[in-house]
Amino acid sequence: MQVSKMAAGLSGSEIIRIGNQVSEQVRQGANICNLTIGDFDPKIFPIPAGLNEGITQAYQGGLTNYPPAAGINELRQSVSDFLKTRQGLEYGPNDILIAGGSRPLIYATYRTLVDAGDRVIFPLPSWNNNHYCHLTGATPVAVPTRAENNFMPTAADLAPHLPGATLLALCSPLNPTGTVFTKAGLEEICDLVIAENKLRGADEKPLYILYDQIYWLLTFGSTEHHDPVSLRPELRDYVIYIDGISKCFAATGVRVGYSFGPTAIIEKMKSILGHVGAWAPKAEQVATAHFMPETEAVDAFLAGMKTNLQGSLQALFDGLKQLQAAGYPVDAVAPAGAIYLTIKIDVLGKTAPDGTVLKTTAELTSYLISEAKLALVPFSAFGSPASEPWFRASVGAETIDSIVAALPRLRAALDGLK
Repeated sequence: MQVSKMAAGLSGSEIIRIGNQVSEQVRQGANICNLTIGDFDPKIFPIPAGLNEGITQAYQGGLTNYPPAAGINELRQSVSDFLKTRQGLEYGPNDILIAGGSRPLIYATYRTLVDAGDRVIFPLPSWNNNHYCHLTGATPVAVPTRAENNFMPTAADLAPHLPGATLLALCSPLNPTGTVFTKAGLEEICDLVIAENKLRGADEKPLYILYDQIYWLLTFGSTEHHDPVSLRPELRDYVIYIDGISKCFAATGVRVGYSFGPTAIIEKMKSILGHVGAWAPKAEQVATAHFMPETEAVDAFLAGMKTNLQGSLQALFDGLKQLQAAGYPVDAVAPAGAIYLTIKIDVLGKTAPDGTVLKTTAELTSYLISEAKLALVPFSAFGSPASEPWFRASVGAETIDSIVAALPRLRAALDGLK
């Protein structure tokens, strides 16, 4: 069968492959601690009660027809107020676009700004930018990051690649690492973008920033979230933000995302998604519009959710550090935000009990699922080399007891290697 070159060249998802392996083990009766999917188990992390009630009431009220393609005005106003109150960012309703989660908004950003052959810069590891480049015919420029910088890109990492590029795709807190930009680190990057745009002529595209902050309300302890326009207001015409309720309200299946940025760019994104039909359901939009201004309810929900997430992340982090102290070749980066922990399991090249030499993180992942009943996602699923022994652990769909119980099994699996 003949298909388009774009469709023919699409690569499969390593996360889905791992998920299928986990599902097969579960089907055979195994009890797997599944730390792969960036999602929440509603029994552990239910959506806010007020949001739940609002969705039910909206459906009972018959709000099941088409919403406006750009999102209902009430929700865009609620988002505008939320941004001003929570981040000090002033974007009016016309500068905001609602969609069915953040993915259509990222796609619309690429489609609006990037022509075939344009260069798009993003760090490794990062989520899905390589696939969005493929969908739009962009030239990907994947910039490796380092553990000593918590896998966040630095100005020095990015600087050689900025001349002539069209888009710089950034995310903080970062999927897959759960780490964040420092204020100074993001300021240095912003200054580079400002300087680059000053060099470009009126007939040249500027360098834009896609800033994915979908996890920004899920930061822990003294960690602070920073964003480009707050740090450098002169970047306002060049930054498109990606945000929504999927992560902060544990509402991945509710499918309400929003983007905001320069009016002219948001208008073009509205046109693209108007043709795609990627709007969020009307009832969910109405409920979200009513819930976001409920400051006390939002704060209470976030406080409880962050406490539980941090508890799970910290338990996993502490357990790995105890293994490290006992001489095992493991490590972890202290959790700062999101629902992810960065884990190092440095055993590539060792031999499993069945004689298999673990040459890649994909092989190690399979071994851990089989022997430790522990499922992780290697950074190779996010563009990093399969020879780098780093993994993402996502804690939203497992209890803290399940996570703690997996640690002795990990230790036993490591003991089985030679």
